Amino acid sequence: MALLSDDCPRCGTRKVTFDVSAQKSRGIVRAGWIEVFEVFAVCRHCHKSTIFVIENKEYDKAELWRNDGVSSYKGFLNDSFKVNAYINIKDQNKDPPPEHVPGQISEVFSEGATCVSVECWNAAGAMFRLVVDLATKALLPPDGQEPNAKIRRSLGLRLEWLFANNKLPVDLQELADCIKEDGNDGAHVGTLTKNDALDLRDFTYSLLERLYAAPKRIELAAERRRGRRRADG
Repeated sequence: MALLSDDCPRCGTRKVTFDVSAQKSRGIVRAGWIEVFEVFAVCRHCHKSTIFVIENKEYDKAELWRNDGVSSYKGFLNDSFKVNAYINIKDQNKDPPPEHVPGQISEVFSEGATCVSVECWNAAGAMFRLVVDLATKALLPPDGQEPNAKIRRSLGLRLEWLFANNKLPVDLQELADCIKEDGNDGAHVGTLTKNDALDLRDFTYSLLERLYAAPKRIELAAERRRGRRRADG
């Protein structure tokens, strides 16, 4: 039976040994050989189970772990695997951001979605407000042009300016007022409800869809069209 050494999430014992009895591949994630697995492991101290997320770290042994190679290994998996995390409440079903959203903004949206999945409504509101803050800053003209510094600093004033200057779709304006107010409540007062958080999530998703996903899809479709024309010509 395979062994794993890590801190136990169930009893808190540090660097305890786990017996690994089952595996499930989540597929190759990068470099053509780094594969992520979920492994079922039982702590030798508290005898409770945990599902760890691990990935192989040796190219020349990548093929060894297919099928039941992980769980049937004789020895400590730590020699060939890195422990990334363990499955817990944050892994409940959550909405991903739209495609083609830049890295930092995508990560903050995912953090907000995680907060929703664990019912931390105020934290979710603060994260979705931060997404809007980051996304709308990119719509402003260079420093030295209008708007002034006060408008640039304030999300509420910035949104008003962007709508007034046709930088954001006008049909989102009413919902933008909601995210400004609800986001502030979540960050400073702690009064957001579940419905508030879900409304904020829906608006934020719609905004990212308009700003990033839809334009990128149009760009990719145009590239495909040009490619077909070149092939025909």
